[in-house]
Amino acid sequence: MHRVDLTGKGERVGDGYGRALGAALRRAPGTLRRGLWTTARDPLPRQTWFGWLPHGHLVLLAVFAGVAKMAEYGEAMTVLTPPVELLVILQAASLVLALSRPVPAWWLSTLSLVLLSEIADATVGPDMLWPWSMWGIVLHTFVVLLLALRVPPLVTAATLLLTVLSGLCSAAVPSGIVHNEELAGGALAFSIAAVVGASLRLSRVARNKLVEQEVLTAEERAMRTVLEERGRIARELHDVVAHHMSVISIQAQVAPHLVENPSEELRENLAGIRQNAVEALTELRRVLGVLRAEDPAADSVRHAPQPTLDRLDDLLDNVRAAGLSVDSAISGERRRLSPGVELSAYRIVQEALSNAMRHAPGAPVRVETGYRTTGLTLRISNAPAPRSVAPSALPLSPGLGHGLLGMRERTAMLGGELVAGPTTDGGYEVTATLPLDTPKDGT
Repeated sequence: MHRVDLTGKGERVGDGYGRALGAALRRAPGTLRRGLWTTARDPLPRQTWFGWLPHGHLVLLAVFAGVAKMAEYGEAMTVLTPPVELLVILQAASLVLALSRPVPAWWLSTLSLVLLSEIADATVGPDMLWPWSMWGIVLHTFVVLLLALRVPPLVTAATLLLTVLSGLCSAAVPSGIVHNEELAGGALAFSIAAVVGASLRLSRVARNKLVEQEVLTAEERAMRTVLEERGRIARELHDVVAHHMSVISIQAQVAPHLVENPSEELRENLAGIRQNAVEALTELRRVLGVLRAEDPAADSVRHAPQPTLDRLDDLLDNVRAAGLSVDSAISGERRRLSPGVELSAYRIVQEALSNAMRHAPGAPVRVETGYRTTGLTLRISNAPAPRSVAPSALPLSPGLGHGLLGMRERTAMLGGELVAGPTTDGGYEVTATLPLDTPKDGT
């Protein structure tokens, strides 16, 4: 019985795989062309184990293998000719070149192997491996490995295929002399080097992509936290702004009755002011509705009055009841501030106390409030924690924001400054300076 796919999903999945395969096949020629015909510098990546291997070791290996290969050909041939010596030196040099330019190094090593087999074909007997000598295989294996660490797997597979084909072609040329032909061993060594190098490259690329993704995730999380904190601040300041707009509307409505025989122009202007204030209130309510829709938790506190510094003593009593030792002090002449400053100051103290409870439980805390002529100064400091606390054992924060991030956002909104960091005795201190915007009487 055949199963009928009524949804058509199977066809869509198959079409998707087909399109992806077709796109990969279309890109393959370009990838091979760019990968095989390039002289670009490509240094060895530092995060691979070869990258930490001193380059001098590979240079010594190239010299040793070159000398050994020269001796190998010296025993197999009656007289070493200059072309053979030059090609042996060039293949040894290809290993050094592979440290910075792997593709040209592979071409140099492959051409050296091919030309050596053609030149020495009629003079090398059955005592030496053919068409690749033992030390020629060693040198080319390392070149293939260094190549596979840097180029895409498709290019690595192409170079491996070309290397094996070049060996087959060299072995197929008749010379009339019996050779010790052994292509399988060399092909196996090259294949292992290609697989190991490609695997290390894929692992490195995956790690790099993971690191990039983690960075992007951290940036997105930080941006989302900033937006959430700004939305929370906007919701809290809505009542402050709405109060001022309501006062403007009422004053504009009452003003004509305070003037004897007001002119028609004055009535029209005051009516326009009141109408604009009412419209602004309507828009504020709409914006607040959007902000609260994005944060369902805001509905539970939408009717609660926004706190001010007058309620600071209640906040300190609450944290004392939770077991935190808090000492407070006020300097300067205490006076009424603008609602935005009062609200932000209260929230900053609340978040600082929350952080002290989470990260230094049991440590005494001091809250200092200073009324200056230029600004309101808040200083919340705690002594070193009497014991270390594991992150999993941290209590839930009673604050409403995102710790230091929320404090910085509130301070920056008012044009103030915030400094936070460890103290010399091992404790922690938060200092915020908020510019004073003292409201005038009657507003």
